[in-house]
Amino acid sequence: MSKNPVFDKIKYFIIDMDGTFYLDGNIIDGAMDFLEKAKSVGKDFCFFTNNSSNNVEVCRTKLHNMGCDVTDDKIVISSHVTIEYLKRNYPGKTVYLLGNERLTADFENAGIKLVDDNPDIVVLGFDTTLNYEKIRKAALYLAAGKTYIATHPDYNCPTADGFMLDTGSMMAMFKASTGRSPLVMGKPHVTTVEYLTRKLNCEADELCFIGDRLETDIAIGYDNGLTSVLVLTGVTNLDMYARSKVKATFVANSLKSLSDEL
Repeated sequence: MSKNPVFDKIKYFIIDMDGTFYLDGNIIDGAMDFLEKAKSVGKDFCFFTNNSSNNVEVCRTKLHNMGCDVTDDKIVISSHVTIEYLKRNYPGKTVYLLGNERLTADFENAGIKLVDDNPDIVVLGFDTTLNYEKIRKAALYLAAGKTYIATHPDYNCPTADGFMLDTGSMMAMFKASTGRSPLVMGKPHVTTVEYLTRKLNCEADELCFIGDRLETDIAIGYDNGLTSVLVLTGVTNLDMYARSKVKATFVANSLKSLSDEL
């Protein structure tokens, strides 16, 4: 039994990365201890990031360079949810993918056929190599009624010097041009919950989502009736939380303080 009964049934903590586990290239104080505490009370974890411009190797290397070594299976990305969704629901269909070389490689390695002309499906990822020709072709395919999927809904991706426009901003652009909105994967959508329950062989109510962003990390719990924890080490402060309609099951100053609840 946990000290806080909110976490009695939880088997897996799904932990956001930037702003939750690390910040500015450094692991947040007490975050590593949280992983050990979770293990010591019979619970497990995995990291989840919406950032589909990265792959497992990039995420694992970044963690390693900060002093945290994990196996590949401990890292989940919105691209994994998208790939599984395509394979389960559109087997054999062709895809026009807006994504960088890492996302492209993940799709190809999963056996998804990528094409430039007349695709069955358009998939919008966080494409850090995006150019006008890619945008033009995607818009034409969307206007023609092709199935439309996006890896995640984040409008901006935080960087050391501010932010980069992320997939959600591109969704808004295509909406303005074509009137089309995609089926969205990643947090906070139920497709991510379904993916994790299959991957981890657990029930949805055995998951607890931990993060610093209300619109993704906490909304996935709020929208789907699941446990969530807001940590105050990232973009959300208590004033922002008080004004939000999206509420967490529990609010912790950090992963370090959350350890005391297990």
